[in-house]
Amino acid sequence: MDAASDALPDDIATLKAALLAERARADIAQAEAAVARARQSDAEALVARQQLEIEKLRREIYGPRSERTQRLLDQMELQLEELEAAATEDELQAEKDAARTTAVAAFVRKRPARKPFPEHLPRERVVVAGPSACKCCGGARLSKLGEDVTETLEVIPRQWKVIQHVREKFTCRDCEAISQAPAPFHVIPRGWAGPNLLAMVAFEKFGQHQPLNRQAERYAREGVPISLSTLADQVGACCTVLDPLFKLVEAHVFAAERVHGDDTTVPVLARGKTDTGRAWVYVRDDCPFGGPAPPAAVFYYSRDRTGAHPQGHLAGYRGILQADAFGGYTKLYDPGRDPRPITEAACWAHARRKFFVLADLAQSARRRAQGKTATFISPVALAAVRRIDALFDIERAISGKTAAERLAARREYSAPLIVELHTWMQQERARLSRHDDVAKAIDYILKRWAAFARFLDDGRICLTNNATERALRGIALGRRSWLFAGSDRGGQRAAKMYSLIVTARMNDVDPQAWLADVLARIAEHPIQRIKELLPWNWKSARLRVESEAA
Repeated sequence: MDAASDALPDDIATLKAALLAERARADIAQAEAAVARARQSDAEALVARQQLEIEKLRREIYGPRSERTQRLLDQMELQLEELEAAATEDELQAEKDAARTTAVAAFVRKRPARKPFPEHLPRERVVVAGPSACKCCGGARLSKLGEDVTETLEVIPRQWKVIQHVREKFTCRDCEAISQAPAPFHVIPRGWAGPNLLAMVAFEKFGQHQPLNRQAERYAREGVPISLSTLADQVGACCTVLDPLFKLVEAHVFAAERVHGDDTTVPVLARGKTDTGRAWVYVRDDCPFGGPAPPAAVFYYSRDRTGAHPQGHLAGYRGILQADAFGGYTKLYDPGRDPRPITEAACWAHARRKFFVLADLAQSARRRAQGKTATFISPVALAAVRRIDALFDIERAISGKTAAERLAARREYSAPLIVELHTWMQQERARLSRHDDVAKAIDYILKRWAAFARFLDDGRICLTNNATERALRGIALGRRSWLFAGSDRGGQRAAKMYSLIVTARMNDVDPQAWLADVLARIAEHPIQRIKELLPWNWKSARLRVESEAA
């Protein structure tokens, strides 16, 4: 036997006491380790939360610094979600381990202050009966002193109901004629779905990217089986009913002095395969130069990306087009165009992106951290990004001001930078091979210099075409959910509904609430006053009613 075995006592009681003491020490060590893990997880979650708040504040104060800003925020929010969940798990585990011993205090996370529950939510009081006798003396003469209320947020599963419109019939005792109230207007002829249901189905399909087959499965689980074909029938009818509003939005967009244009891919189901269609968007947004007109967006669909499509969309337009250098727009800028040429305004964000890829410091650092070879960072591209960023800094300071104020600021601050940038690019281009990626990025700007410098002569022109990229973001997100459009007709229907939903969002209107109210009223609404149902007019009317009621 070794020395350690000789040191153990032979008495069973003493051995049990030693075992219990060892278990207590093990419990303390386990609890301390769990508390340490909980503290570390809480610290990591706190740092992530503060970093996210800092980034959001920067975006609020300075505006989007690049096209990657929103993706960065999305990634940070996802990271925070995972860290918060892990910190809560570690906190609960630490609390469980600390309960086994009195030597280690449980760790309780400091959470951010929660906002009170909204006042409009109904309250259900569940009264816990108080004591009938005093716990101290046993006396029964108790008087209520007050009460403590603890609120818990709960949800009631979605409730379905059938509304029966009962029209009573009356017969005349004198002439035996039958009288009856007229039937109520339905959103759709022979319709069976109410406006709220129609709005929910349409918004979930086009606004929340939930295909009808998934909706049908969810409704069936809730005890309301509705076939896919029936839902599709209702969606098609809604698109027809809402067509007058789409045409009004379309006319409003192309009445602007300047529109943004862009397109993106849309997978389209074809026979035995999937084709690639295009979704085109044109955005009116006068807010950057203080215009009073409400913002709006109009979408179109096509099976291919030929120039005939934008030329057809903009056939009657005669203002400023802010877009990228897509060749299909070229004929729109032709001096001999009838009625007159459209003025081209190039997008500095597209130009900057070409340099940014070649000067991506963050990507190089990530590759180095992963043990990979760092990407080459072009000093010329990095210098170009910094020079272009100086223009963006000026634009952030004048955003929202009138066109005249913007023009004056640009001529004073931006014009010298543009002249210097042009000279610098010409000098750098002369030193580069025509096959160099940096040379191609420089050529992209120099060949279209007049379009890029046009913002110096017109305060209405924006520096970027980001307005359309924001409008197209929903389609980019939806591609992963709905996978493809079912047909060309389906793409056209989607374009109409996207036009209405995106326009509502641009005017800070809840698209589903707006659609529900519009679908409830549009059947009996006078066609001469159909403009009242446009999102911005609808919102103004609602605010006016609420202020009068208050």
